[in-house]
Amino acid sequence: MGVPLSRREFVGRSAVLAAAMTISIGGLARGEDSPPNLAALQEESYIYIATVRKDGNQSKAAPVWFIAPAADQFLVNTTSDSWKVRRIRRGSPVLVWVGSLDGPAFIGKAEIVEDKAVQDMMIEQFPRKYFLARIGLFGPRRSRLDSGKTVALKISPARPLPAGFKSQPGTPAPTLQQDAQSNPAH
Repeated sequence: MGVPLSRREFVGRSAVLAAAMTISIGGLARGEDSPPNLAALQEESYIYIATVRKDGNQSKAAPVWFIAPAADQFLVNTTSDSWKVRRIRRGSPVLVWVGSLDGPAFIGKAEIVEDKAVQDMMIEQFPRKYFLARIGLFGPRRSRLDSGKTVALKISPARPLPAGFKSQPGTPAPTLQQDAQSNPAH
């Protein structure tokens, strides 16, 4: 476990993170129903993840860093006590937007990765993609994964969502089995 941050360190790191989040995101054509290509995925900084609540409604989409070792796989690192992890543990599908909330979207399955080789690949690759991970401010760490404070998630797309599908927290979410074109409310 690391040393707790002082208020000054926390504010400083938060400012750096906020500055990084304002950098424009580009690279993928928006609104396509085809699977994104791997080269374009590597250019994106974020994917936005929403899960499905017990009542069947969407949660709020949260931006997360990711790596895409294959076109059909996204790996992310997140805190083990987050709502998205709680929902994924009970089998919630994930709704994912690539690059921005109006980017290409898909519904998929997520699972917690216990394989240390995959976790080590994440630990190695995040700093290659993200400057803030390179300088040690954020990103997956072996100690946090081993202690259970964070988990690695593997997200596999099941099918694309219709062009223009939007995140609308509190509204019914599509299901994995539902036809992608049959959700006219979005």
